[in-house]
Parts: sequence; C-alpha cells; structure tokens
Amino acid sequence: QVQLVESGGGLVQPGGSLRLSCAASGSIFSIPVMGWYRQAPGKQRELVATVPTGGSTNYANSVKGRFTISRDNAKNTVYLQMNSLRPEDTAVYYCNARVKPFAYWPIDDYWGQGTQVTVSS
Repeated sequence: QVQLVESGGGLVQPGGSLRLSCAASGSIFSIPVMGWYRQAPGKQRELVATVPTGGSTNYANSVKGRFTISRDNAKNTVYLQMNSLRPEDTAVYYCNARVKPFAYWPIDDYWGQGTQVTVSS
C-alpha cells in the first residue's frame, strides 16, 4: 500500500502565494508520474500539473506562468508553488501519484486526501 500525505493549503488573498507538498510512503519501487488535480464546488476534478520522473512538466492552461510543479525523487515528494493566486483557483487540491510498487508490478494510481485552497479577500 501507498500513502500520500498533503500539506500547505489555506486561505490567501488574491495575488498571494501558497506552496503545497505531498509526500508518498509505503511500497514504492518507482513513481513514474506525480501530479496535482483540483476540484471546485459543483465542478469536476481537473488536472493542474504533472511531472514525470525525468521528463517535461505539463500544466493546465489556466495556471501556466503562475504555478510551478517540482519533485524530489529522493523524498518521493511533489510540490506545487502557486503564485498570483486568483479567486477562481479556490478548490480542493489533490495529489496524485502513479506508483510502481515493485519492479515487475503494474502501475497503480494513488490519491491524497485533499487540501483546501481558498483565495479570497
């Protein structure tokens, strides 16, 4: 089993910044992809950003230039630096990890519990 523990959400004024963290632990051989998704009230969960082990990052158009995703492979941790936050960024943010628990095991999807980000004056 794999556990994802998120931290860093909260209330921030428009234009402010927050940094989210998500640490994976448990049976982990490799994590080919880590990412962040979000779900606003009444809306479907949507992709925010993803980062593979050794490839290029991917961002939703709505956050390009404002958010930066990064990862520390030694710590199995992914980060999301969010700058110039807007009220429309308000949502529950979920960490996702596509985990290979053993060398000859298929990849499984794991999700964090979610952390609330509220952008309001």
